[in-house]
Amino acid sequence: MSGEYEESRYSPTDFEKTDVKAEEAVLETIADFDDPNIDRDNALVGVLEDDSPYPEVRSAVANTDDPDIPVNSLRAWVMGIAWAILIAGLNQFFYFRYPSVTISSIAAQLLSFPVGRAWAKVVPNWRIFGVPLNPGPFAIKEHVLVTIMATVGAYSAYATDIVAVQRVYYGQMYNFSYQWMVVMSTQLIGFSIGGILRRFLVQPPSMIWPANLVTCALFNTLHAQTYAGMGTRGGISRERFFFYAWSAGVIWYFVPGYLFQAVSYFSWVCWIAPDNIIVNQMFGYVSGMGMSLITFDWAQITYIGSPLATPWWAEANVAVGFVFFFWFLVPTLYYTNTWYSKYMPMSSRTSYDNTGAAYNVTRITNADASLNLAAYEAYSPLFLSTTFAMSYGLSFASITATLMHAFLFFRKQIWVQSRRSMHEQPDIHARLMSRYPQVPEWWYMIIFITMFVIGVISIEVWHTEFPVWAFVLSLLIAFFYVVPIGMIQAITNQQVGLNVITELVVGYALPGRPIAMMMFKTWGYITMSQALTFASDFKLGHYMKIPPRTMFWGQVVAAVIAGTVQLGVQAWMFTNIEDMCSTTQKDGFICPNTEVFGTASFIWGVIGPQRQFSGGQVYNALVYFFLIGALCPTVAWLISLKWPNSWVRYVNFPVIFTGTGAIPPASALNYVPWAIVGFIFQYVIRRRHFSWWTKYNYVLSAAMDSGVAVSIILIFFILQYPANGTIGLNSIQTWWGNTVFLKTADGQGAALLPIPESGTFGPSTW
Repeated sequence: MSGEYEESRYSPTDFEKTDVKAEEAVLETIADFDDPNIDRDNALVGVLEDDSPYPEVRSAVANTDDPDIPVNSLRAWVMGIAWAILIAGLNQFFYFRYPSVTISSIAAQLLSFPVGRAWAKVVPNWRIFGVPLNPGPFAIKEHVLVTIMATVGAYSAYATDIVAVQRVYYGQMYNFSYQWMVVMSTQLIGFSIGGILRRFLVQPPSMIWPANLVTCALFNTLHAQTYAGMGTRGGISRERFFFYAWSAGVIWYFVPGYLFQAVSYFSWVCWIAPDNIIVNQMFGYVSGMGMSLITFDWAQITYIGSPLATPWWAEANVAVGFVFFFWFLVPTLYYTNTWYSKYMPMSSRTSYDNTGAAYNVTRITNADASLNLAAYEAYSPLFLSTTFAMSYGLSFASITATLMHAFLFFRKQIWVQSRRSMHEQPDIHARLMSRYPQVPEWWYMIIFITMFVIGVISIEVWHTEFPVWAFVLSLLIAFFYVVPIGMIQAITNQQVGLNVITELVVGYALPGRPIAMMMFKTWGYITMSQALTFASDFKLGHYMKIPPRTMFWGQVVAAVIAGTVQLGVQAWMFTNIEDMCSTTQKDGFICPNTEVFGTASFIWGVIGPQRQFSGGQVYNALVYFFLIGALCPTVAWLISLKWPNSWVRYVNFPVIFTGTGAIPPASALNYVPWAIVGFIFQYVIRRRHFSWWTKYNYVLSAAMDSGVAVSIILIFFILQYPANGTIGLNSIQTWWGNTVFLKTADGQGAALLPIPESGTFGPSTW
């Protein structure tokens, strides 16, 4: 460990001086950065106690570090690489199947623990070239490194869908070199940007990354760590509490997940009046507004993230946005028949033609996937459900709101962080991490340049119709938004998506080029998303005191291995599975995600946004959301100047606009119970029973999340995957409790009005 830790860099006197600087920095933060997460009255408590100024961080993260704990061990690397291969391969295999299952990051975290303990117990303590095979008990830092390597590539690389869509929809089967270059470039350019900007997104204590606190609490619970931030509350230990809650989560999920699915889609009002369309639209969970309020399914509650991790003020912003836009504005637009909405379900993820049927893009495309304008004009314009259209408008608003909010509220913080070194950060975690050698900026620059060149080669050597200038523009969009979106996510646990704006830009810039559209969207959106994913992992390593250079190599190696494995598995599947991606594929490999990705390429790359949002088109009014998004943060900022201590300081318009960004495919089912649970734990319990909240809140979230993750895997492999999903086909799968919510107007996606006698609705020309 001597090469990883510089014992002599700082003396006790240095740390005493740094404590003074830290106190000054906290006061400077309060003055220059109005952080809703910080308690102004007690902001210095954490610093004076040599801890974080944030109680959330104190309760989940230890404020000490032992540099002698093994981390960069052969055991950690072997396990990390093995999981990177196994989990990436399995998840990619099931990615193309419906129903599917995903081995989540928290499942990987749990699975790694018994494997590491078994290694410590069974493997002999031999040395290979001086490297010990068994350095002793499985250490918490090893566990963190293994988990990060396991989860870097756990989820299917976005660019693998480009390869699949090219093959399935456009008949383009390029070789493995092209596929590997595209995937590696999209994954690792984001990694390099996240590393370069870590001084803004990782090092400041205000960048708390709430989702990581659940992960840290689980690590500390599994390894029985004790630290000051846990508090002194009595009662059962965190370990026993976790086991009870985890066991309950595993067992209970069999009810909403398999045995009685109606308690998941608990739209009880619709069961009373199954044929009343208006009642179903208001109270339904499938295609309605979800005013039934309740679900008993933790997977549904946490679909948009754990309500026990997101700060209440951020949850309140999301809830207010949902109530205004989806409980007030959407019904108003729908029942006034705006955008001909009464002829479609109120909420749906499908696009429609003017007969109310799903839009058939094959009717308007030529053999080379270009737009057949005559066929388009003879067929139909494209229509969206009211919630789908609203989601586009809110996405437009979030893009401008993010820039304005960052400029007005974050500009001083950004300027301060650009000049502040690691050991000057105002919390103990940054100062402990400053003892380890940092990753030089040029390491990230080498990766960026290498991946940029690889990206250029992939789009120039093979026929993609994607010019280099558009490639550069997509990266500029991603880079421009990383810091403002990253700061919002690190504070609120909500990420602003760039998928719609990148589709809009490329749709106007390169009309009629669906392959170029997919590439622009991937490099523009996923580069930003990957940068923030890696930044979140950097923060996890920061909290758990993983040496930065070990983190760097672990992430890079795992990303390369996982991406290569995913492509290998995908290539094998297309070669060896009959009728792959066909809707009638006998084993369920119908590729639902690839279908959605391909449809988006048609809508944005073939039809194009000019036929959706330009003047005179059906959804032209949505472009005014760009202006609304720019004005709202300005108004909030002006009010905060006049009344700096008012509730307006908690209003965050990027979160209001983007918080509901998961709709569709999410629905009210995922938002209303989420907000209710968040209010109970993050507001009521946190205020009235703070000691309980401090000790158990994040442990409960980790237990329920991991319990459901394990239960989903058990249900899939025991009850759904065997016999091709026919287990209980005529019994458990068809009983009232698993079908009642589907036999309502809500479950069937009923429209309010029938199609006119003419057979079509909408404008006469388009």
